[in-house]
Amino acid sequence: MLALRKALCAALTVLAACCGAAQAQSSYPTKPVRIILPFGPGGIADVTARLVAQKLSERMGKNFFIENRPGAGGVIAAKAAMAAPPDGYTLFETGNSAAISQVLFKAPPYNVLKDFTPVAMLAGFEVLLVTRADSKLDTVQKIVAYAKAHPGKLNFGAINVGSTQNLSAQLFRMTTGIDAVMVTYRTTPELISAIMSGDIDVAFDYFAPLRPMIHSKKVKVIASSGESPDPELPGVPTVKESGYPDYVVTSWNGLSGPAGIPKDIVSKLNSATDAALKMPDVKKRMAEFGMQPMLSTPEQMTDRIRSDMAKWRTVIDAAGIPKQ
Repeated sequence: MLALRKALCAALTVLAACCGAAQAQSSYPTKPVRIILPFGPGGIADVTARLVAQKLSERMGKNFFIENRPGAGGVIAAKAAMAAPPDGYTLFETGNSAAISQVLFKAPPYNVLKDFTPVAMLAGFEVLLVTRADSKLDTVQKIVAYAKAHPGKLNFGAINVGSTQNLSAQLFRMTTGIDAVMVTYRTTPELISAIMSGDIDVAFDYFAPLRPMIHSKKVKVIASSGESPDPELPGVPTVKESGYPDYVVTSWNGLSGPAGIPKDIVSKLNSATDAALKMPDVKKRMAEFGMQPMLSTPEQMTDRIRSDMAKWRTVIDAAGIPKQ
């Protein structure tokens, strides 16, 4: 009888613990949630995160706030997220850049597939090919024809070796089979100065930082790298429809958290994020910055990371970019 009582007490203790955990998870969130960004304020990642965080705050009843932790190629932010408890109260904005880091570094400081719990993708955005407003190289076909007639005379520009923009330029050279010189800049303002001064012939960057120059017609958009034309850029073709069907580059960002976040919390966050991305004002604001909402399951986010790693590993190896 005594043994039976002890067994019953133990079972009730376990049941109470499970019920307590389930109740805590079902009532999530009960306190503010921080979203750590590996970038500073004002960039496309920051714009996306703040837009979605506002909607999550409204929908889930607790404040979702942004914590910018730029530096060290995103490692500072990633390590801060990894060190947090896997309870859903610390999230991390990740994306295409994290996938690239896994194949660019000799010894990556984290494993994006093992050290984080995928939650939801947020937005996708293409790379634009731009040139000076008065340039005669205003189509993909003209760029390729000139480069083939004058090998090594065409200068391409993009920021940071290993960035999506830089790798998209490398991929363009490989896909079209041309010989062009790759010039790398530290920042987008330096890149814009170079295209305006004629130091480079074609620049590769996102719509958001190029937006003022595009609207003021100081630069001309040659093509976009997406699967289909950008509605914010009427009349601008994709590289794909310009004769190179294998050339498609879409960068993206999303939310993850430390490894081990309970599935029901992930499901809550994913549902709330998808609902936010469907809102007309969110779609409108994203479109202004050249972004498109990307609804996904956590599993689809993982699949995208895997495919990006495979894609960019091929480009990095073929371009001979040294592992960092």
